[in-house]
Amino acid sequence: MSEALLKVNHLKKYFPIRAGLLQKTVGHVKAVDDVSLEIHNGETLGLVGESGCGKSTTGRSILRLIEPTAGEIYFNGREIRSLSGNEMRAVYRDMQLVFQDPYASLNPRKTVESLIAEPMLIHNMYAPAERKKKVHELLERVGLNAYHAKRYPHEFSGGQRQRIGIARALGLQPKFIICDEPVSALDVSIQSQVLNLLKELQQDFNLTYLFIAHDLSVVKHISDRIGVMYLGRIVELSDKKGLYEKPLHPYTQALLSAVPVPNPSHNRDRIILEGDVPSPANPPSGCTFHPRCSACMDICRTQRPALRDLGGGHMVACHLYNE
Repeated sequence: MSEALLKVNHLKKYFPIRAGLLQKTVGHVKAVDDVSLEIHNGETLGLVGESGCGKSTTGRSILRLIEPTAGEIYFNGREIRSLSGNEMRAVYRDMQLVFQDPYASLNPRKTVESLIAEPMLIHNMYAPAERKKKVHELLERVGLNAYHAKRYPHEFSGGQRQRIGIARALGLQPKFIICDEPVSALDVSIQSQVLNLLKELQQDFNLTYLFIAHDLSVVKHISDRIGVMYLGRIVELSDKKGLYEKPLHPYTQALLSAVPVPNPSHNRDRIILEGDVPSPANPPSGCTFHPRCSACMDICRTQRPALRDLGGGHMVACHLYNE
């Protein structure tokens, strides 16, 4: 396997809870709680889990759009948490983000041409005429036309706006793109088109993706490896085949049992999780999944399981697999 382009060690992001007249800190929301992962050159790592489990916060913390509370982030062999604002600005040429809501992420007062050209202008890339030519090339590459450049975001459909967002991310010729639920706001028919476009662009531009989603069927289509998050922690990490054919963690098994099957005659045993997702402001002790787990043991209530490799890169954080 190729070398790791991105390496994250023990990443944490805690948001303070303030109360009272003096707004004292009375606790913390543990949105990301000790996440470690690697993403290799040219691969796509999918990150899945229920809403509120910390997927998007993980992505934004990696980019330092939200400053992490603790942890190390190595990009291309360089630790980026210690970099100054100007140094990070140079790093952002190689790291980009595609947002979940394409309409909210595009300035409605700017034309498509100025939206896509803006990152190039900030980084002083190309002469004005060359920038304009580059914008037209990018629009054609993502399935739009050069004459769309003079239009405004409200004149496009959701799928077209997401293509504009992708073109903007490609403008700086990045190595790594975080896709933060890029198709969840789109119709199903448009989702497949955007996913296929992302796969084509990955081949053409040698891109590396962190693909964040809550739809396991979407993640299966685009990912090489998949990490499953629960309450700010990764509970299972494996290649696509290993995760879908032999899920190990009870939470992963429950998620996969809920994926719709196209064959109506195929009966699948659905695993129904009991109770609600605990609050990240007051997570359970030990394994955070134990209040909802049918296989809970005494050790699960007191000791937090470590993420262990059970062979072939299939990692799981569960006491069921302790030696």
